[in-house]
Amino acid sequence: MNRYLAPIFTIFLLLTASLNAQIFDPVEWSSSVEKVSDTEYTLIFIAEIEPNWHVYSQVIEGDDGPLPTEFTYHNQEGNYKLVGKTKEPDVKPYFDEVFAMEIKYFENKAVFKQKIKLLNPDFTEISSEVFFMVCDDERCLAPTTHEFVTSLTGEDVKNTTVASVDDRSKELSEQLNLNIIGAENYETQEVSEKSNLTIFILGFLGGLIALLTPCVFPMIPLTVSFFTKSADNTQKGMANSILYGLFILLIYVVLSIPFHVLDSLDPEILNNISTNVTLNILFFFIFLVFAFSFFGYFELTLPASWSNALDSKANRIGGIIGIFFMALTLAIVSFSCTGPILGTLLGSSLSSDGGATQLTLGMSGFGLALALPFSLFAMFPKWLNSLPKSGGWLNTVKVVLGFIELALALKFLSNADLVEHWGLLKREVFIGLWIFIGLGLVLYLLGKIKFPHDGPIKKLSFGRISFAVLILAFVVYLIPGLTNTKAANLKLLSGFPPPLPYSLYDKNSECPLDLNCYKDLNEGLAAAKLEDKPIMLDFTGWACVNCRKMEEHVWSKANVFNLLNEEFIIISLYVDDRRELSEADQFLYLKPNGTIKDIETIGDKWATLQTINFKNNSQPFYVLLDHKMNMLNHTTAYTPNASEYFDWLKAGLENFQNRSKNIFNITSE
Repeated sequence: MNRYLAPIFTIFLLLTASLNAQIFDPVEWSSSVEKVSDTEYTLIFIAEIEPNWHVYSQVIEGDDGPLPTEFTYHNQEGNYKLVGKTKEPDVKPYFDEVFAMEIKYFENKAVFKQKIKLLNPDFTEISSEVFFMVCDDERCLAPTTHEFVTSLTGEDVKNTTVASVDDRSKELSEQLNLNIIGAENYETQEVSEKSNLTIFILGFLGGLIALLTPCVFPMIPLTVSFFTKSADNTQKGMANSILYGLFILLIYVVLSIPFHVLDSLDPEILNNISTNVTLNILFFFIFLVFAFSFFGYFELTLPASWSNALDSKANRIGGIIGIFFMALTLAIVSFSCTGPILGTLLGSSLSSDGGATQLTLGMSGFGLALALPFSLFAMFPKWLNSLPKSGGWLNTVKVVLGFIELALALKFLSNADLVEHWGLLKREVFIGLWIFIGLGLVLYLLGKIKFPHDGPIKKLSFGRISFAVLILAFVVYLIPGLTNTKAANLKLLSGFPPPLPYSLYDKNSECPLDLNCYKDLNEGLAAAKLEDKPIMLDFTGWACVNCRKMEEHVWSKANVFNLLNEEFIIISLYVDDRRELSEADQFLYLKPNGTIKDIETIGDKWATLQTINFKNNSQPFYVLLDHKMNMLNHTTAYTPNASEYFDWLKAGLENFQNRSKNIFNITSE
């Protein structure tokens, strides 16, 4: 084994040097003092925060959110007293879907102020500290403490650094070094994010659905015939029809531009709009109105004077501008059918991270789907003969959309309910209402329920029966969501119903998804050795947003879940666990830069272990090992693509199973 040590050690040093870039330190703290009077001062603490990172407020409602920022002031007795609470910047909260609560955080720069009254005139230096947690869109760092020594005289105070630690601390620090073997076999992997293609496709599908409504479908042959017959020749008619389609696409893209303006003025404004309680309740009632309009109880249209005026201009002006006004007329006339679909697109885009960009992509897909038939049928006019005739089936499409709008309306009410914690739409109640709506749609398709504009059904068509069976299958799929079992996760709807913890049942599982896991490294290592299984080391946090996303959206996938449950020993180390270690287990850790870190809590211990061994301090962070500390694959972080994460696990498992073949050039013990 000795002949491998030199090259392995050399490569390990090179790898360590390259991994040092993964140590994040995005917040720089400084302090100063402002004299108000002879006995009153204002302590000022400034956090300079790197772009895309944020520090949380001092006030976080509830116990399930991120860790709040905390200031602690030492040596108060007889020397000074605090006047009021520490003040922080006034920012608007945003609604975090993972924690299901409104949260305040600070970006770029945050200034905190604390007034004090001096009791001892000879007292000149105030010692204080801030405990804080910092996150970006993909990771959270382990919470840490920064200490201040602030001089009331205005003189600079240099913090002294302890250059050495005692032997006991050295021994306990060494126990955190796992002596990882085989790290040199892997390169740091970059995790690619999903593209925005999905939202474009969803918008396109929405446009296709809109084509099948009574407001749009009958317009296709009429409009195409108008262009082909009114033009001087076939080529010109085709060109006008294509131009008509391009203008339709342009109109829907232009509708998204105001949201880009809002987004540029305030990047958080779209998210604030989507999570505002009043607006969500308003959207809930609007969608109810749309639904009953689709059911045929009343007609919801924009003022007829708008469409008449535009139609008149189109006829009078003619040419390219006239064609544009014709396209705009279609957009207004078809609003009663397209409006609810566009509203759904708007709501889903605003509640996602993509904001205005995803809204534009969705609107582009929607406009393209609406525009294509007018251009394609002009190019191939014989296709018009294959179009089904307008009839009662168009009203059926509208009623089906009404049921869908009714289901979607509940999402907006659910958003408001989550923010205010009313408890009206717990997860099981939400799913139960969807089941009720789904059964109503099935009964309608089978002719058991009728609405105002429905004609008599002489015979159920194959299409109606097939769609009814499909909806019934979806209802059956929803039923486990009413239970307190693993099947209640409903992976296909992940992120749409209220989160799993917002439940009528008591959700207090010790491990994500009720998987078997260990929260102590030594216990997990012993289990891995006993069961001869590989280890999935999970550096996580109670307040880690993307950790929850990984668990609910990726770990919950059947193939990933089964692999974790059956083939791996999961060791979840919570870097923000603030429970204190026993006095015998507390120690001082000497950082490479010469500063000292107090290891007082369980979280301090696991965060330091991650930094020492993997030169990384962000979560989530996953490592595959065997109990002898052989690395089985490269490390990975936030990986929202379940198939990529599954392949990563599978490759590590195969390396574990083949370890006896000496594939790492490392002999067994």
